[in-house]
Amino acid sequence: MKDILEKLVKGDISVNEAENLLKSQNILEFDNVAKFDIKRSDRTGFPEAVFSPSKDYEDLILIIKKYLETSDEDLIITKLSDERYERILKDLGENSFIFDYNRRAQILIIRKEIKPKEITAKIGIITAGTSDINIAEEARVIVEEGGCEAITSYDIGVAGIHRLFPQIAHMVKEGVRAFIVCAGMEGALPSVVAGLVDVPVIGVPTSVGYGVGEGGRVALDAMLQSCAPGIAVVNIDNGFGAGVFALTIVNSD
Repeated sequence: MKDILEKLVKGDISVNEAENLLKSQNILEFDNVAKFDIKRSDRTGFPEAVFSPSKDYEDLILIIKKYLETSDEDLIITKLSDERYERILKDLGENSFIFDYNRRAQILIIRKEIKPKEITAKIGIITAGTSDINIAEEARVIVEEGGCEAITSYDIGVAGIHRLFPQIAHMVKEGVRAFIVCAGMEGALPSVVAGLVDVPVIGVPTSVGYGVGEGGRVALDAMLQSCAPGIAVVNIDNGFGAGVFALTIVNSD
C-alpha cells in the first residue's frame, strides 16, 4: 500500500490507477486454490477464517503457507480435527510461528507474534448442557481473539433452571454487553435469558438431540420462533459466527 501511495504522490500513477491497485491487493489467489480477502479486518473489524473440514489437506497447507507469507494478521482455522492439527504441527512446526490450538473448540490460531490486546468489552457465554460446550468454546476463542473478555458459565439449562439465575446476575453485574447462549435439544435457553436481560442475546442452536431433535433443527426452529424480543440466531453449531456477531455488537458504538 505504501508503494502505491508513494507512486501516487510522485505523479507516476493516476488516482484511478491507484484505486485499482489497492483493490487488487485486497484479494490474494493461491495457485487457483483459494482467494483470500486480506483486508477484511480493515473493512469489517475481524479477519477472514479458514473452514477446514471440506478442504484437502494439501490445499489447507498451501493456504496456510501462502497466507503467512503475505499477511501480518493471525490466521484462524475452524473445525480443525486433532488429527489434522497434529499433521500441520509436524509439517510447519519448525517455523517460528506460534500455534494456539483449542482441542475442544477445534480452532487453530497461527500467530507470527503475541500482540497484547486491550479489553474493549465483556461478553457472556452460556450453555444449556455440557454437550454444548465445544460450540461455546469456539465462540469464546473468537470473542477473546477480537479483544473482548469472555465470562462463561456452562451446563445451566432449563432442566435445572435454578442454576441459571445466579450466573445471569453475576454477568449482568460484570456489565456484559451481549450474551451468547448455546443450546441443543428443545433450544429453550436463549428465550429464557432474553426475558431476563436488557442486552442482545445471540442464540446458537447445537446439533445435540435425538429423535425429532436430531441434528439441531428443533433447537434452531425454537430459537427463530422465540417470543422473547432481542434474540438473533445463527446457524446450527456456528460458534464462530456467534462470536463475530457479538464482537460486531460491542464494537458498533
